[in-house]
Amino acid sequence: MLGLLLSAIKAVGQEEQTSLQPTSWQEAWHELYADDETSETDDETDFELLEQLASQPLNLNSATRDDLEQLPFLSAQQVMDFIAYRDRYGQLRSMGELRLIRSFDYQQIRLLPYFTFIGTPPQTQPSLPRLDTMLHRGRHELTATARVPFYIRKGDRNGYLGYRYRHELRYDFSYGQRLRFGVIGAQDAGEPFFANGNPWGYDAYSYYLQLKPLNSMLTHLVVGKYKLSVGQGLVMGSSFSVGKLATLQSLGRRTTMLRPHASRSEADYLQGAAATLRLWRGIDLTAYASWRTFDATLNANGSAATLVTAGYHRTPTEMDKKANTHATDAGAHLSYRHHALHLGLTAAFTHLNRPLQPNTQTLYRRHYATGTDFTNISADYAYMHHRFSLSGETATDGEGHLATHHTLSYQATDNWGLFLQQRFYSYRYHALHAHSQSEGGHVQNESGLMIGADCSPFARLHLQAYADYAHFPWARYLTSQSSEAIDLLVAPTYELKRLTLKGRYRWHRRYRDNETKTALMPYTDQRLRLSAVVPVSSTLKLTTQADLSHTAFRQVSRGIMLSQQMAWQTTHHLIAMTAAWFHTDDYESRLFLYERQMAHQFAFPSYYGHGIRLMVMARADLLQRLRLSLRMGHTRYFDRSTIGTALQQVDGSSLTDLDLQLRYRL
Repeated sequence: MLGLLLSAIKAVGQEEQTSLQPTSWQEAWHELYADDETSETDDETDFELLEQLASQPLNLNSATRDDLEQLPFLSAQQVMDFIAYRDRYGQLRSMGELRLIRSFDYQQIRLLPYFTFIGTPPQTQPSLPRLDTMLHRGRHELTATARVPFYIRKGDRNGYLGYRYRHELRYDFSYGQRLRFGVIGAQDAGEPFFANGNPWGYDAYSYYLQLKPLNSMLTHLVVGKYKLSVGQGLVMGSSFSVGKLATLQSLGRRTTMLRPHASRSEADYLQGAAATLRLWRGIDLTAYASWRTFDATLNANGSAATLVTAGYHRTPTEMDKKANTHATDAGAHLSYRHHALHLGLTAAFTHLNRPLQPNTQTLYRRHYATGTDFTNISADYAYMHHRFSLSGETATDGEGHLATHHTLSYQATDNWGLFLQQRFYSYRYHALHAHSQSEGGHVQNESGLMIGADCSPFARLHLQAYADYAHFPWARYLTSQSSEAIDLLVAPTYELKRLTLKGRYRWHRRYRDNETKTALMPYTDQRLRLSAVVPVSSTLKLTTQADLSHTAFRQVSRGIMLSQQMAWQTTHHLIAMTAAWFHTDDYESRLFLYERQMAHQFAFPSYYGHGIRLMVMARADLLQRLRLSLRMGHTRYFDRSTIGTALQQVDGSSLTDLDLQLRYRL
């Protein structure tokens, strides 16, 4: 008991000495997990879940194991250790107690305050009150967002059907964790509004209703647009996907997840209804039914050459593709959990109203999915121990082609975690809704092995590292024969009293065809990031960062970016600034820069060539319930007189955008 008290005093003391808490969960997530991907990314579909969790934080004193498993950055052992700590010592009194759970480290202690809180648990689980009571006591949120560009694209003059402004309107209501419903309308720049194929106003809408639990049997219900993920994602994995660093931190843990599609994204969602039933103690059944439309590029015979998920409808050609194909989905996931053991079975069926007929004469498309009906069956399983966990899924499609994914994690000591991942996706395997860890971006044509470590070898040093090898037995885009890829990364973080130093080095090698397509040539991408985070005060923080890139294929390409960021935040005000200078040889050595975003806005853009990037964002609570956010971004290039190509071309060397957002909460 004395040791526990001394540890608590030490933990609280450390907590008071450091002021390195990021100013937002977006910043914290980026600092800890953002992989330097070599293509521009849009994290909206993943960040939307984190936004939802942040807006409805969990009470750590009443959260169940299922609740905690919704947090994608916790490993299976950390969930178990937290439950065991709470059962032994009772309710938590402060976030500082998390330091007493030995498996919790730097990542969780920084992230959990954004998604959880310490509160008094309810004595019993109350039944749902009357609708009028919930509407009165719940939280209403109305958010309007717009982007105003101070430049003209070529398509804005002639080519696009709509004006050049992007905007969205969203309403969301929640009553704790038990009831949520909302509507989102979204418009991309160049899309028509109440005209030219959009008579109902916005180009895309999302709507949802979520209830949980309704009674002891019906534990979860979602109606409208929703996302579902089961097992390792080999059959159904539309809910959450993260990079390799986050996978390493959670030691490969995945869980069945059903949630509303509260995003402007038009990809990877289902539309209809899904429900989870508690059949017996430890036995759950999640069933779903869906009917939704897709955009598709059509062949001359009316079949679908490709399903398009970008969601742009700016030109007559793009508008002709809108909602010209629909899919009917149905399936179920039966799961059994007893203490540390989990077993599950999944069956999924998809029917398209027009056949998929990609151009299989092209070598890398030879084994793309074809036909109108697709069936998948899988078994998923997991066993979690205090020191190790094993989880996996084995799936087959209607033609008997296999896909497997397994992870084994071992917590050697409180400060050392080891991770091993195996995956095999047949090049003939097809699952239209599959999303899982892969090097090639698809659950097809890949076998791989990833080894990683997450450790703290010294008191102030935290280290993450992984090595990933992938083999592609069939041709891929830009690669006309079997190939392989190797991905290595090491990311140290060193904490001082008033300073945090971070580093990240990634070495990534793939192979592409030579000019005559007679042999493969290595494509090597190296990236280094060094940063220093300095909290000047409890409200002001400075971040200085240097990024370097070096790619080698047919020629060597290099890049450098130096950036300075500042964030000043109080309870009701925020000012954030970014200044960056970049110089790269070409697009291959492009560099990525995180910037502070407004609510529900997610992007991680890249920059190449020679130029500067400036950004300033201000946020203020005008009234008790009204929040105004303004964000101005300016990019100037020194090496070009036009920016972009085709209809996106801008005649000039600079781009300036103004984002405005009004958020009203009741």
